[in-house]
Amino acid sequence: MTALPDWMRPPRAEGWFAEDLDHLPEAPRHTELIDGALVFMMSPQRWWHGHLITLLAVALMEQAPADISIGREMTIKLDARNRPEPDLLVTTADFEGDRTWFAPEEVRLVVEVVSPESAHRDRTVKLRKYAEAGIPHYWRVEDEDGAPVIHVYELDEPTRAYAPAGIFRHSLERELPFEISLDLDKLTPPRKS
Repeated sequence: MTALPDWMRPPRAEGWFAEDLDHLPEAPRHTELIDGALVFMMSPQRWWHGHLITLLAVALMEQAPADISIGREMTIKLDARNRPEPDLLVTTADFEGDRTWFAPEEVRLVVEVVSPESAHRDRTVKLRKYAEAGIPHYWRVEDEDGAPVIHVYELDEPTRAYAPAGIFRHSLERELPFEISLDLDKLTPPRKS
């Protein structure tokens, strides 16, 4: 068995904390902290996944009001032991070039594009954690035979849990977190016959 490199050992007996992610230059680029454990994205990214994230980010940027920004693959410091990295987020934070994370109160929408490697976390773990942190909107994008399907959730504030707000195929119209109109069929290239 190969020994672990020193950087993979927690710096303290209590394990990893959210701020530790900023001091791990040897870690893979997409490293998250979930319940104090480092989670690495090691499997290769599918073209569908990356393409969809890019086109969705552009579509949201084109429609976002001036006080809203779209972030891609940036972590959210939910608490001392959790710093997940959603595929996209909508934030009210002012732009800071050296920023490495967002606070939950700065985030209005989190978007996770499900991949085989992240499916369990995106459908259960992150759904619960983002809601408990008070993020008002969560979208989970699934691949349905090459077409995107968006599962939309809104936060029920008293319970700090998400309530389903719809499942969208072909098009999505939402008033929150801002006026959004998406042609989902344009988010993936047409299949060649």
